[in-house]
Amino acid sequence: MKACDVAIIGSGPYGLSIAAHLKAAGVDFRIFGKPMDMWISHMPKGMHLKSESFASSLFDPGGSFPIEAYYKQHGLPYKRIGSPVPLEVFSGYGLEFQRRFVPELEQEFVESVRREGTGFSISLSSGEIFYAQRVVVAVGLTHYAYLPKELANLPQEFVSHSYQHAGLEGFKGKDVGVLGAGASALDLAALLYQAGASVQVIARGSTIRFHDPPKARTPSLMARIRRPFTGLGPGWRLWMCANLPLVFRLMPEDFRVDQVHRVLGPAPGWFVKEQVVGKVKLHLESTVTSAEVEGHKVNLHIKDGTGQSAKLQFDHLIAGTGYRTDVRRLPFLHAGIISELSLVETSPALSANFESSVPGLFFVGVAAANTFGPLLRFAFGAGFTAPRISVHLRRTARRALGQMRGVRNASTESNATEPITQ
Repeated sequence: MKACDVAIIGSGPYGLSIAAHLKAAGVDFRIFGKPMDMWISHMPKGMHLKSESFASSLFDPGGSFPIEAYYKQHGLPYKRIGSPVPLEVFSGYGLEFQRRFVPELEQEFVESVRREGTGFSISLSSGEIFYAQRVVVAVGLTHYAYLPKELANLPQEFVSHSYQHAGLEGFKGKDVGVLGAGASALDLAALLYQAGASVQVIARGSTIRFHDPPKARTPSLMARIRRPFTGLGPGWRLWMCANLPLVFRLMPEDFRVDQVHRVLGPAPGWFVKEQVVGKVKLHLESTVTSAEVEGHKVNLHIKDGTGQSAKLQFDHLIAGTGYRTDVRRLPFLHAGIISELSLVETSPALSANFESSVPGLFFVGVAAANTFGPLLRFAFGAGFTAPRISVHLRRTARRALGQMRGVRNASTESNATEPITQ
């Protein structure tokens, strides 16, 4: 049976950045997944990133290939701030990063991860089973799409989640309802309108809170001191989130969870406002009470802030209701592993080096946000994560290698032909 020290599950900004660092550190690893799949296959074409250009890079150890270099390589105009990055540019940049720094990426899926001795047995979609001493879960938002219970039992022909849509051409001429008030919902509404659909947005809030546009002029030194600018946005609170994730980890659990929920919520970008307001009908202060399919339409029953009820009818309803991290929903983690995980809400509780309560099992990205703060919900957080976790994995690689050899030798001596328990 093949073996490696570290298996990385996921090949988005976090997985690729970590792999690039481990490769430079000489750590034995394998990485799995379709590169940048979340961005390519599960976000609508034509979308733009909320993060500023300078905060939209992946991270190689020498910092030799930021997104600015990709812009220059392709002759694209680059502005550090105030020019939203098109989804297609970010995806193309991520693919080029993978080709340069992680060419050994294996584009197949991990089907199961089970405890085996001091490490893990991992089954791949190809049928291969191998042994890894440590596992890094870097799946991003995959598996965490949230669909409200009022819509959960409706046929997929009529109801879907924003996660399911990369292209919107098929909605031309259709009546489409979009549920939600965050970036997923409003980005979709704008792009559906541009694709020729008749769009209505249903949101619980009394207003749509778009992010403020960045200042056109460079702030003075005093203004920068009073309100420093970071990869997460301006202000001292965001400066602390961006620069002190290890301090955030030491805060009381209730405080951490509250801040992750409240800081940098899913508000749409400032540039989406003009694409929606006055073009898309907005039903604000509206709560969904029920929904059913009637003929070839889906009926959505809502109640507004005054208690008035109404029925809206659509050809299709899309839930732009975001994502809820819950590691219990990861289909590849064996139930025995999940039962051993200590949780903060439904996310794993992590050490300062991203290790969970299951020795050798690490989580990064959004699954680490309840430990390290809002920074880990953004690709920008890979700049903190990749160097730190790779240093830890390198320092402990020799010990892990000895344990791995011991387990393999013991297994060979006891029964050379006996397969791993499934």
